[in-house]
Amino acid sequence: MALSKVLFIFLINIYLFLTFSYAADPFVSYDFEVSYITASPLGIPQQVIAINGKFPGPIINVTTNNNVAVNVRNKLDESLLIHWSGIQQRRGSWQDGVLGTNCPIPSKWNWTYNFQVKDQIGSFFYFPSLHLQRAAGGFGGFIINNRAIIPIPFDTPYGDIVIFIGDWYTRNHTDLRKDLDDGKDLGMPDGVLINGKGPYRYNDTLVPDGIDFEKIEVHPGKTYRIRVHNVGVSTSLNFRIQSHNLLLAETEGSYTVQQNYTSLDIHVGQSYSFLLTTDQNASTDYYIVASARFVNESRWQRVTGVGILHYTNSKGNAHGSLPPAPDDQYDKTYSMNQARSIRWNVSASGARPNPQGSFRYGSINVTEIYVLKNKPSEKIGGKRRATLSGISFVNPSTPIRLADQFKVKGVYKLDFPTKPLTGPPRAETSVINGTYRGFMEIILQNNDTKMHTYHLSGYAFFVVGMDYGDWSDNSRGTYNKWDGIARSTTQVYPGAWTAILVSLDNVGIWNIRTENLDSWYLGQETYIRVVNPEATNKTELPMPDNALFCGALDKMQKPQHITSSAQSVKGKKFTWLMFVCALILIFH
Repeated sequence: MALSKVLFIFLINIYLFLTFSYAADPFVSYDFEVSYITASPLGIPQQVIAINGKFPGPIINVTTNNNVAVNVRNKLDESLLIHWSGIQQRRGSWQDGVLGTNCPIPSKWNWTYNFQVKDQIGSFFYFPSLHLQRAAGGFGGFIINNRAIIPIPFDTPYGDIVIFIGDWYTRNHTDLRKDLDDGKDLGMPDGVLINGKGPYRYNDTLVPDGIDFEKIEVHPGKTYRIRVHNVGVSTSLNFRIQSHNLLLAETEGSYTVQQNYTSLDIHVGQSYSFLLTTDQNASTDYYIVASARFVNESRWQRVTGVGILHYTNSKGNAHGSLPPAPDDQYDKTYSMNQARSIRWNVSASGARPNPQGSFRYGSINVTEIYVLKNKPSEKIGGKRRATLSGISFVNPSTPIRLADQFKVKGVYKLDFPTKPLTGPPRAETSVINGTYRGFMEIILQNNDTKMHTYHLSGYAFFVVGMDYGDWSDNSRGTYNKWDGIARSTTQVYPGAWTAILVSLDNVGIWNIRTENLDSWYLGQETYIRVVNPEATNKTELPMPDNALFCGALDKMQKPQHITSSAQSVKGKKFTWLMFVCALILIFH
């Protein structure tokens, strides 16, 4: 009997240890079935990419430091990767979901992403990163909430609303891809969607009858957090809600100095969250508008997304003209000055208790400088290509991170130039050699005639300056070295530059690219390789057990390797608990 009591106490301790071990870093799992559906967001039936039958896909809602598993079943007729835009994948570029780090998930296969949202908060989104698939959908929101012990720098909102805006084509993504392969431009989009739906019929001439539109219901006298993501192909959009101020609170994981805007330009790939107070008269509904920027507005009138903000006590439909976009056709600095006004809230706590501004980026010495210049697409070897600094990136058949792991030679070159090439452009797999724990200055010079946004995986960088003209060493005198916003996607205006600073403290292979899908597809990207010479699991996680193999390593891939890690982890925990419970019953 004494032995059974000892065993009972011992087994109870094991049970409690297992329970609290998982409670310390909660495990959150999702199942994604990615498939085609037929939808008519602009009134024309077309093929759309849905997740679990929904377009847009489900919202992932987690808390700082949660462990996240997403089991993705690919029911498309082509390969697939899901990229978690803005999720830093600390120590784990294996999970980033781009071709430099992952082999694609083949059609009819499934694969499980496993990662921790370490030391992050904020508003992000995910999307399919291959084959121009984002132009067909497949995107959804990713919210990381603060831990309960970390205060947010505003009163808890009454509700949380996610809004996806983006330009949209009625041609399938496969047709858009063929146009690019044939050297053609994509042309003007057919419209702008809000949460996967077409415009409210505010104008009988511009908007046909029968289109489903987005309607967001709110209660009067409340404050809501609205998270807005531009998930489109290439069009910058001005976002506004009729008669309401938008109090900017956060962007891509950083709390901002809180400022009111009547409208804000949101560029492709960018995310913002606003506080919206429903303090207006409820005599009618109000327009929600996302309209194209930096275009001929008379030609692009129909490329406007319109939804409805509906108070629960509203007395009528919205009517009349849309609230106007900024009148800055002849003032090219208006939008840039607006962008410069977005500042880091240095006194607010982010994912950790210490204030965001305790990281004094402006006092850190720069160790390496790269000037990345783009320009209009050009032909290389008879094919239309897009370049960065004269190099059009060619994705290797063997991902860079996998090639490093197995010491496969000749997959890439670690020779990306610090300054743009002066000779003819080339198409190759050239990668930036980043120094672990270095502090890199990157100047993004846009010599194209259209707006670009650039994204860096693995990090939040500091946007310290932007201006028109060519960047020079003297431009550093204009840098904001105190409260420049930290984010993962920044705009670069045509004929202008943007400077960013990034601390290379995250080991891995990290994608830097234009978010404009057409230019990205045509090669305007590269990777930053950050390696710890001491090679330790403390700075990079080991290759996942379920890693896919392709290219030079394709013979290592076996079909039975494709299983759900999410299910296996939960299954192991469940098995352990069942085993312990059984022993408790036996010996008690």
